Amino acid sequence: MSTPLAGLKVIEIAGLAPAPFAGKILADFGADVIRVDRSTSVMNLDVLANNKRSIAINLKSPAGIEALIRLTEKADVVIEPFRPGVMERLGLGPDVLLARNPRLIYARMTGFGQTGHYAKMAGHDINYLAISGVLSTLGKHDEKPAFPINLLADFAGGGLICAMGVLLALQERSRSGKGQVVDAAMIEGASYIASFVYNMNKAGALFQTPRGTGQLDGGAPFYDTYKTKDGKYMAVGAIETEFYKQLIKLLGLDEDKLPEQNDVANWPKVKELFTTTFLQKTQDEWVKVFDLTDACVTPVLDYYSMPTPPAAPRLSRTPGIATEKANGEIFLDVGGQTAQILTEAGFSEKEVQDLVAKKAIAGVGLEKASL
Repeated sequence: MSTPLAGLKVIEIAGLAPAPFAGKILADFGADVIRVDRSTSVMNLDVLANNKRSIAINLKSPAGIEALIRLTEKADVVIEPFRPGVMERLGLGPDVLLARNPRLIYARMTGFGQTGHYAKMAGHDINYLAISGVLSTLGKHDEKPAFPINLLADFAGGGLICAMGVLLALQERSRSGKGQVVDAAMIEGASYIASFVYNMNKAGALFQTPRGTGQLDGGAPFYDTYKTKDGKYMAVGAIETEFYKQLIKLLGLDEDKLPEQNDVANWPKVKELFTTTFLQKTQDEWVKVFDLTDACVTPVLDYYSMPTPPAAPRLSRTPGIATEKANGEIFLDVGGQTAQILTEAGFSEKEVQDLVAKKAIAGVGLEKASL
Protein backbone atom coordinates (compact mmCIF):
# COMPACT_ATOMS: atom_id res chain seq x y z
CA MET A 1 0.00 0.00 0.00
CA SER A 2 1.38 3.41 -0.94
CA THR A 3 1.92 6.17 1.60
CA PRO A 4 1.33 9.91 1.06
CA LEU A 5 4.98 10.89 1.49
CA ALA A 6 6.58 7.94 -0.31
CA GLY A 7 9.74 9.05 -2.12
CA LEU A 8 10.33 12.07 0.11
CA LYS A 9 13.89 12.12 1.48
CA VAL A 10 14.45 13.83 4.83
CA ILE A 11 17.69 14.47 6.69
CA GLU A 12 17.03 14.95 10.41
CA ILE A 13 19.95 16.20 12.49
CA ALA A 14 19.67 14.37 15.81
CA GLY A 15 18.28 16.48 18.62
CA LEU A 16 15.81 16.55 21.47
CA ALA A 17 12.10 15.79 21.38
CA PRO A 18 10.53 18.51 19.13
CA ALA A 19 12.68 17.97 16.02
CA PRO A 20 12.47 14.16 16.24
CA PHE A 21 8.69 14.48 16.50
CA ALA A 22 8.60 16.52 13.28
CA GLY A 23 10.68 13.79 11.64
CA LYS A 24 8.43 11.11 13.12
CA ILE A 25 5.34 12.66 11.55
CA LEU A 26 6.99 12.61 8.12
CA ALA A 27 8.37 9.09 8.62
CA ASP A 28 5.06 7.69 9.82
CA PHE A 29 3.48 8.80 6.55
CA GLY A 30 6.11 7.26 4.35
CA ALA A 31 9.03 9.67 4.07
CA ASP A 32 12.52 8.20 4.15
CA VAL A 33 13.83 9.96 7.25
CA ILE A 34 17.54 9.62 7.95
CA ARG A 35 18.64 10.66 11.43
CA VAL A 36 22.18 12.03 11.52
CA ASP A 37 23.78 10.89 14.77
CA ARG A 38 27.13 11.84 16.20
CA SER A 39 29.81 9.34 15.21
CA THR A 40 30.95 9.17 18.84
CA SER A 41 27.49 8.30 20.19
CA VAL A 42 27.01 4.79 21.55
CA MET A 43 23.26 5.18 21.93
CA ASN A 44 20.62 7.79 21.21
CA LEU A 45 17.70 7.76 23.65
CA ASP A 46 15.36 9.21 21.02
CA VAL A 47 12.04 7.37 21.48
CA LEU A 48 10.51 8.92 18.34
CA ALA A 49 12.69 7.06 15.83
CA ASN A 50 10.29 4.44 14.49
CA ASN A 51 10.33 4.19 10.69
CA LYS A 52 13.62 6.12 10.50
CA ARG A 53 17.18 5.10 9.64
CA SER A 54 20.44 6.27 11.21
CA ILE A 55 23.77 7.41 9.84
CA ALA A 56 26.61 8.36 12.20
CA ILE A 57 28.73 11.28 11.01
CA ASN A 58 31.55 13.21 12.67
CA LEU A 59 30.44 16.84 12.26
CA LYS A 60 33.83 18.04 13.53
CA SER A 61 35.50 16.45 10.53
CA PRO A 62 35.71 18.34 7.20
CA ALA A 63 35.21 15.03 5.41
CA GLY A 64 32.15 14.31 7.55
CA ILE A 65 30.69 17.74 6.81
CA GLU A 66 31.21 17.28 3.08
CA ALA A 67 29.62 13.82 3.24
CA LEU A 68 26.56 15.29 4.91
CA ILE A 69 26.35 18.06 2.32
CA ARG A 70 26.41 15.45 -0.42
CA LEU A 71 23.52 13.67 1.26
CA THR A 72 21.50 16.88 1.37
CA GLU A 73 22.07 17.39 -2.37
CA LYS A 74 19.71 14.48 -2.98
CA ALA A 75 17.35 15.25 -0.11
CA ASP A 76 14.04 17.10 -0.11
CA VAL A 77 14.12 18.26 3.50
CA VAL A 78 16.62 19.00 6.27
CA ILE A 79 15.44 19.37 9.87
CA GLU A 80 17.92 20.93 12.30
CA PRO A 81 17.37 21.40 16.06
CA PHE A 82 20.19 23.71 17.17
CA ARG A 83 20.31 27.22 18.58
CA PRO A 84 20.84 30.01 16.02
CA GLY A 85 24.29 30.05 14.43
CA VAL A 86 25.33 26.47 15.20
CA MET A 87 24.67 25.10 11.71
CA GLU A 88 26.40 28.12 10.16
CA ARG A 89 29.50 27.51 12.28
CA LEU A 90 29.53 23.90 11.12
CA GLY A 91 29.41 25.05 7.50
CA LEU A 92 25.89 23.63 7.15
CA GLY A 93 23.80 26.81 7.14
CA PRO A 94 20.90 27.30 4.74
CA ASP A 95 22.95 29.47 2.38
CA VAL A 96 25.45 26.64 1.89
CA LEU A 97 22.94 23.82 1.52
CA LEU A 98 20.48 25.73 -0.68
CA ALA A 99 23.36 26.75 -2.97
CA ARG A 100 24.09 23.06 -3.50
CA ASN A 101 20.42 22.06 -3.69
CA PRO A 102 18.07 24.97 -4.55
CA ARG A 103 15.00 22.73 -4.10
CA LEU A 104 15.85 21.91 -0.48
CA ILE A 105 13.38 22.67 2.32
CA TYR A 106 15.52 23.70 5.29
CA ALA A 107 13.52 23.46 8.55
CA ARG A 108 14.94 25.15 11.65
CA MET A 109 13.54 24.18 15.04
CA THR A 110 14.30 26.59 17.88
CA GLY A 111 12.70 27.58 21.15
CA PHE A 112 12.93 31.36 20.99
CA GLY A 113 13.44 31.90 17.25
CA GLN A 114 16.41 32.86 15.10
CA THR A 115 16.51 36.47 16.28
CA GLY A 116 15.42 38.49 19.30
CA HIS A 117 16.34 38.98 22.93
CA TYR A 118 16.18 35.30 23.94
CA ALA A 119 17.30 33.75 20.64
CA LYS A 120 20.60 32.31 21.84
CA MET A 121 19.49 31.43 25.37
CA ALA A 122 18.89 27.87 26.54
CA GLY A 123 15.33 26.90 27.34
CA HIS A 124 12.73 24.17 27.48
CA ASP A 125 9.00 23.81 26.92
CA ILE A 126 8.06 25.60 30.15
CA ASN A 127 10.23 28.60 29.22
CA TYR A 128 8.78 28.88 25.72
CA LEU A 129 5.25 28.67 27.13
CA ALA A 130 6.13 31.39 29.63
CA ILE A 131 7.52 33.82 27.04
CA SER A 132 4.66 33.13 24.62
CA GLY A 133 2.19 34.15 27.33
CA VAL A 134 0.27 30.88 27.06
CA LEU A 135 1.48 29.62 30.45
CA SER A 136 -0.27 32.55 32.16
CA THR A 137 -3.64 31.10 31.06
CA LEU A 138 -3.12 27.63 32.56
CA GLY A 139 -3.80 26.53 36.11
CA LYS A 140 -6.16 26.92 39.04
CA HIS A 141 -7.32 30.24 40.46
CA ASP A 142 -4.98 31.77 43.03
CA GLU A 143 -2.40 29.07 42.36
CA LYS A 144 0.80 29.17 40.32
CA PRO A 145 0.53 28.57 36.55
CA ALA A 146 0.35 24.87 35.70
CA PHE A 147 2.10 23.40 32.67
CA PRO A 148 0.76 20.32 30.80
CA ILE A 149 4.06 18.40 30.96
CA ASN A 150 6.04 19.32 27.82
CA LEU A 151 3.27 18.89 25.26
CA LEU A 152 2.25 22.40 24.21
CA ALA A 153 5.50 24.05 23.13
CA ASP A 154 7.69 21.04 22.34
CA PHE A 155 5.18 19.00 20.38
CA ALA A 156 2.08 21.01 19.43
CA GLY A 157 3.80 24.36 18.93
CA GLY A 158 7.11 22.79 17.97
CA GLY A 159 7.28 19.47 16.14
CA LEU A 160 3.76 19.55 14.73
CA ILE A 161 4.04 23.14 13.51
CA CYS A 162 7.46 22.37 12.02
CA ALA A 163 6.09 19.38 10.10
CA MET A 164 3.22 21.51 8.83
CA GLY A 165 5.72 24.15 7.70
CA VAL A 166 7.68 21.51 5.79
CA LEU A 167 4.54 20.29 4.04
CA LEU A 168 3.52 23.86 3.17
CA ALA A 169 6.96 24.55 1.71
CA LEU A 170 6.83 21.31 -0.29
CA GLN A 171 3.43 22.27 -1.69
CA GLU A 172 4.79 25.67 -2.73
CA ARG A 173 7.87 24.01 -4.25
CA SER A 174 5.61 21.95 -6.50
CA ARG A 175 4.66 25.25 -8.17
CA SER A 176 7.88 27.27 -7.99
CA GLY A 177 10.48 24.53 -8.07
CA LYS A 178 12.34 26.34 -5.29
CA GLY A 179 13.20 25.41 -1.74
CA GLN A 180 13.09 27.73 1.26
CA VAL A 181 13.77 28.02 4.99
CA VAL A 182 11.08 27.02 7.48
CA ASP A 183 11.63 28.92 10.75
CA ALA A 184 9.73 27.00 13.46
CA ALA A 185 10.08 28.82 16.79
CA MET A 186 8.27 27.15 19.66
CA ILE A 187 7.24 30.43 21.30
CA GLU A 188 5.45 31.38 18.06
CA GLY A 189 4.03 27.91 17.52
CA ALA A 190 2.62 27.72 21.05
CA SER A 191 1.11 31.17 20.68
CA TYR A 192 -0.44 30.19 17.35
CA ILE A 193 -1.90 27.00 18.84
CA ALA A 194 -3.59 29.21 21.46
CA SER A 195 -5.11 31.59 18.88
CA PHE A 196 -8.67 30.68 19.94
CA VAL A 197 -7.95 31.73 23.53
CA TYR A 198 -6.32 34.99 22.44
CA ASN A 199 -9.03 35.93 19.94
CA MET A 200 -11.87 35.04 22.31
CA ASN A 201 -10.33 37.30 24.93
CA LYS A 202 -9.92 40.20 22.48
CA ALA A 203 -13.50 39.72 21.27
CA GLY A 204 -14.78 40.01 24.83
CA ALA A 205 -16.39 36.57 24.65
CA LEU A 206 -14.44 34.14 26.84
CA PHE A 207 -11.36 34.24 29.06
CA GLN A 208 -12.30 37.61 30.54
CA THR A 209 -11.84 36.59 34.16
CA PRO A 210 -8.74 35.62 36.17
CA ARG A 211 -7.12 32.27 35.37
CA GLY A 212 -9.11 29.29 36.65
CA THR A 213 -12.42 31.12 37.11
CA GLY A 214 -13.88 30.94 33.60
CA GLN A 215 -16.00 28.49 31.66
CA LEU A 216 -13.18 26.50 30.02
CA ASP A 217 -10.29 26.83 32.47
CA GLY A 218 -11.65 25.08 35.54
CA GLY A 219 -13.98 27.67 37.00
CA ALA A 220 -17.25 26.15 35.79
CA PRO A 221 -18.62 23.08 37.58
CA PHE A 222 -19.75 21.63 34.25
CA TYR A 223 -16.22 21.69 32.75
CA ASP A 224 -13.87 19.99 35.19
CA THR A 225 -12.68 16.64 36.49
CA TYR A 226 -14.07 14.88 39.57
CA LYS A 227 -12.69 12.18 41.81
CA THR A 228 -14.65 8.96 42.15
CA LYS A 229 -15.14 6.59 45.08
CA ASP A 230 -12.21 4.41 43.99
CA GLY A 231 -9.75 7.30 43.61
CA LYS A 232 -10.07 7.58 39.85
CA TYR A 233 -11.58 10.48 37.91
CA MET A 234 -14.38 11.45 35.54
CA ALA A 235 -14.15 14.32 33.05
CA VAL A 236 -17.17 16.57 32.63
CA GLY A 237 -17.66 18.86 29.61
CA ALA A 238 -21.40 19.60 29.61
CA ILE A 239 -21.22 23.15 28.23
CA GLU A 240 -24.41 23.30 26.16
CA THR A 241 -27.74 23.58 27.97
CA GLU A 242 -29.17 20.31 26.66
CA PHE A 243 -26.02 18.43 27.70
CA TYR A 244 -26.02 20.08 31.11
CA LYS A 245 -29.61 18.98 31.70
CA GLN A 246 -28.63 15.37 31.01
CA LEU A 247 -25.67 15.69 33.35
CA ILE A 248 -27.89 16.90 36.21
CA LYS A 249 -30.47 14.18 35.56
CA LEU A 250 -27.92 11.35 35.41
CA LEU A 251 -26.20 12.61 38.55
CA GLY A 252 -29.55 12.13 40.26
CA LEU A 253 -29.89 15.81 41.13
CA ASP A 254 -33.00 18.00 41.02
CA GLU A 255 -32.49 20.77 38.46
CA ASP A 256 -35.22 22.88 40.04
CA LYS A 257 -33.23 23.05 43.27
CA LEU A 258 -30.01 24.15 41.58
CA PRO A 259 -28.89 27.62 40.49
CA GLU A 260 -29.08 28.43 36.79
CA GLN A 261 -26.22 26.84 34.84
CA ASN A 262 -24.39 30.10 34.10
CA ASP A 263 -24.91 31.68 37.52
CA VAL A 264 -21.21 32.29 38.04
CA ALA A 265 -21.57 33.42 41.63
CA ASN A 266 -22.92 29.98 42.57
CA TRP A 267 -20.41 27.93 40.58
CA PRO A 268 -18.29 27.10 43.68
CA LYS A 269 -21.37 25.81 45.52
CA VAL A 270 -22.44 23.65 42.54
CA LYS A 271 -18.90 22.34 42.15
CA GLU A 272 -18.91 21.23 45.78
CA LEU A 273 -22.17 19.39 45.14
CA PHE A 274 -20.77 17.68 42.04
CA THR A 275 -17.63 16.74 43.97
CA THR A 276 -19.66 15.08 46.71
CA THR A 277 -21.91 13.33 44.21
CA PHE A 278 -19.12 11.82 42.10
CA LEU A 279 -17.49 10.44 45.26
CA GLN A 280 -20.55 8.22 45.81
CA LYS A 281 -19.73 5.79 42.98
CA THR A 282 -16.67 4.17 41.48
CA GLN A 283 -15.42 5.13 38.03
CA ASP A 284 -16.83 1.92 36.52
CA GLU A 285 -20.21 2.65 38.08
CA TRP A 286 -20.25 6.17 36.66
CA VAL A 287 -19.24 4.84 33.24
CA LYS A 288 -22.34 2.64 33.27
CA VAL A 289 -24.44 5.70 34.10
CA PHE A 290 -23.03 8.02 31.44
CA ASP A 291 -21.88 5.68 28.68
CA LEU A 292 -23.28 6.59 25.24
CA THR A 293 -25.27 9.55 26.61
CA ASP A 294 -24.96 13.20 25.58
CA ALA A 295 -24.06 14.37 29.08
CA CYS A 296 -20.43 14.75 27.94
CA VAL A 297 -19.01 12.72 30.82
CA THR A 298 -16.19 10.26 30.27
CA PRO A 299 -13.68 8.35 32.40
CA VAL A 300 -10.14 9.69 32.73
CA LEU A 301 -8.14 6.71 31.45
CA ASP A 302 -4.51 5.90 32.16
CA TYR A 303 -2.52 7.01 29.10
CA TYR A 304 0.34 4.59 29.78
CA SER A 305 -2.02 1.61 29.60
CA MET A 306 -3.31 2.63 26.16
CA PRO A 307 -2.12 0.98 22.90
CA THR A 308 0.77 2.54 20.97
CA PRO A 309 -0.56 5.77 19.39
CA PRO A 310 -1.22 5.18 15.69
CA ALA A 311 -0.22 7.64 12.99
CA ALA A 312 -2.83 10.39 12.83
CA PRO A 313 -4.88 11.49 11.01
CA ARG A 314 -6.26 8.39 9.29
CA LEU A 315 -6.17 8.60 5.50
CA SER A 316 -8.56 6.32 3.61
CA ARG A 317 -6.37 5.39 0.61
CA THR A 318 -2.83 6.14 1.80
CA PRO A 319 -2.73 5.73 5.58
CA GLY A 320 0.30 6.09 7.78
CA ILE A 321 2.40 3.06 8.63
CA ALA A 322 2.78 1.16 11.88
CA THR A 323 4.56 3.14 14.57
CA GLU A 324 5.65 0.14 16.64
CA LYS A 325 8.32 -2.40 15.76
CA ALA A 326 7.35 -6.05 15.90
CA ASN A 327 9.81 -6.75 18.73
CA GLY A 328 8.67 -3.74 20.75
CA GLU A 329 12.07 -2.04 20.45
CA ILE A 330 11.72 1.75 20.37
CA PHE A 331 15.34 2.82 19.93
CA LEU A 332 17.25 3.10 16.67
CA ASP A 333 20.81 1.76 16.48
CA VAL A 334 23.22 4.68 16.05
CA GLY A 335 24.76 4.36 12.59
CA GLY A 336 22.82 1.18 11.94
CA GLN A 337 22.36 2.05 8.26
CA THR A 338 25.41 4.25 7.60
CA ALA A 339 26.87 2.14 4.79
CA GLN A 340 23.49 1.54 3.15
CA ILE A 341 22.59 5.23 3.19
CA LEU A 342 25.92 6.31 1.71
CA THR A 343 25.73 3.66 -1.00
CA GLU A 344 22.23 4.76 -1.95
CA ALA A 345 23.51 8.34 -2.18
CA GLY A 346 26.15 7.33 -4.72
CA PHE A 347 29.23 6.91 -2.52
CA SER A 348 31.60 4.26 -3.81
CA GLU A 349 32.96 1.51 -1.57
CA LYS A 350 36.35 3.23 -1.61
CA GLU A 351 34.81 6.57 -0.59
CA VAL A 352 33.06 4.88 2.32
CA GLN A 353 36.30 3.20 3.40
CA ASP A 354 38.14 6.53 3.16
CA LEU A 355 35.52 8.19 5.37
CA VAL A 356 35.92 5.41 7.94
CA ALA A 357 39.69 5.81 7.84
CA LYS A 358 39.35 9.56 8.42
CA LYS A 359 36.96 8.84 11.30
CA ALA A 360 34.38 10.96 9.48
CA ILE A 361 31.67 8.32 9.82
CA ALA A 362 30.84 5.34 12.01
CA GLY A 363 28.28 2.60 11.95
CA VAL A 364 27.39 -1.01 12.40
CA GLY A 365 29.95 -3.24 10.68
CA LEU A 366 32.03 -0.38 9.25
CA GLU A 367 34.99 -0.80 11.56
CA LYS A 368 35.32 -4.48 10.60
CA ALA A 369 34.91 -3.68 6.90
CA SER A 370 37.76 -1.16 7.02
CA LEU A 371 40.34 -3.64 8.38
